[in-house]
Amino acid sequence: MSKSFLRLPERIRDELADLERLVNRILEAWHRAQQSGDDFYLDSVALNLHGFYAGVESLFESIAAVIDHRMPQGVNWHQLLLQQMADEIPTVRPAVISEGTRELLDAYRGFRHIVRNVYTFKLDPAKMQPLVEEIQTVFGQVRRELLGFAEFLEQQTHVK
Repeated sequence: MSKSFLRLPERIRDELADLERLVNRILEAWHRAQQSGDDFYLDSVALNLHGFYAGVESLFESIAAVIDHRMPQGVNWHQLLLQQMADEIPTVRPAVISEGTRELLDAYRGFRHIVRNVYTFKLDPAKMQPLVEEIQTVFGQVRRELLGFAEFLEQQTHVK
């Protein structure tokens, strides 16, 4: 069993702690933007929403490399990776996330793409609002499912 495999559950837990901090920053910046009308806070919201999905995707990349031994290729590899995490790989691993969580995360993936390709002052706060309003729910699901996957990995180290 590789060191990467053995370290993956700890990496999942560490990344989840960082993601929780991001979620709190998103909510605080959104609150400040609403109170002050200062759109510089919206830049913070956009950047942290971008960071939220980037952090989740980084974990998915590690799982794909260490457990699945395959990374999706092509221009739509981000979408394919997200789908790969929602798929069970028989005799290798269960689905990392549920189909429902995949659907929720896909909106954050799409927004991350927009942030990467548009000036922040051109972002529409109305498009950010549903992402902000759902972030705690989405993060709660992601956390539950990734912690469950970390436990699965730990059980595998005790079986072998």
